[in-house]
Amino acid sequence: MDSGVRRYVIVGNGFAGTTAAEQLRKHDPACEITLIGDEPYPLYNRISLPPMLRKQIPEAKVMIRDIAWHEQHRIDLKLRTTVSRVATEERVVEADGKSYPYDALLVATGGRPNPCPASGAQGAANIFNFQYLDDTRAISEYLEHSKTAVAVGGSYIAYELAEAFSVRGVETHWIIRGPRTLNRVLDEVAAELVAEAAREQNVHLHFGEEVEEFTRSNGVVTKLRTKSGLEIAGECFSIGLGLAMNVELLEGSGIHTSQNGILCNDHLETNVPGVFAAGDVADFFDPILEIRYRMGTWNNAGAHGKVAAINMMGGSEKYHDVPEYSSLLFKGQTITQFGCSPELRPDLEMVKKVDEEKKWYRSLFFWQDRLVGGIMMGKGNRAGKRKYVEAIKSKQPFPKHDWESMLDWTA
Repeated sequence: MDSGVRRYVIVGNGFAGTTAAEQLRKHDPACEITLIGDEPYPLYNRISLPPMLRKQIPEAKVMIRDIAWHEQHRIDLKLRTTVSRVATEERVVEADGKSYPYDALLVATGGRPNPCPASGAQGAANIFNFQYLDDTRAISEYLEHSKTAVAVGGSYIAYELAEAFSVRGVETHWIIRGPRTLNRVLDEVAAELVAEAAREQNVHLHFGEEVEEFTRSNGVVTKLRTKSGLEIAGECFSIGLGLAMNVELLEGSGIHTSQNGILCNDHLETNVPGVFAAGDVADFFDPILEIRYRMGTWNNAGAHGKVAAINMMGGSEKYHDVPEYSSLLFKGQTITQFGCSPELRPDLEMVKKVDEEKKWYRSLFFWQDRLVGGIMMGKGNRAGKRKYVEAIKSKQPFPKHDWESMLDWTA
């Protein structure tokens, strides 16, 4: 007989999943919540991993939740648990030989780092990805005994690795296949500001290079060789080549996925009623930017978790936040990105402003005369961000003759 108690299952105990669990408990004191994660740890702060790797904060500062918190909130936390099947017709999740029935399901499994495809990389003891707490521990330990470290990739992850290596006093090489850093997001002018900051921190930049082979001795890499013939010897090699979304658990479930993740609407619900996606893995439709995309930021994951929880309980909440990302880019630069960028919509129109003396850069992106995104670089160059975000949310058109002056917004 139906007891009337709602059963919620959440796969993925990152920020999106744990936030959703917290919201479910807050609004439904009687419900049953099962939170499943494949790592051995409760929620920790992934954006604190780079400063931990730089030895600027201790590991204790990275941890956000503990086992006791889950017990206090009556959240049944299953760690070191791998989901093998989602049976949507029976409304059951199967994991490690056990079945977890649900009335509503949230999949917040995120992604896993892409391995380096170069010869000699697989199974090497000193080639690391940088996504998890265990990765951070392993890299940090290797850096203690390294003279030279190499970061491979043009991504945010790769720059965080390069920055950490240089801060730790290790000779640092950064290998980038493209013509500039973060080339999917930044134009040549902005990317050069990042490169300049990297060089000031004694990072050796290698543009237009792609690793072809790692040379190993007893399972340990001693040097790499690029396709152009460049050779770099070192002790620590780390890879930042993007993520593959964890969607394999949905095979045969009838839930639609894409190359980008799990397809869902602006309520974060999939094509199967009662099944939702959130965080990095959600390929969702944004009603403000009016496009479908995937956003791998911490703030976005938390916002997704809140929206998903409301809708899992039967609500009708649309995701309505403007995604944001802020970071230090080496010691000499900062970046704040908000809304949509040319990476997501190549048809955007752009205006920009550069102050070479201050090393400031601003660009604003427009679509159909609406402001939809922007980038602000340079220390202290964040004034006006809130006004930009509100303008994006308003969806109001701006005449082209006003676009240049909008670059000077400060309030």
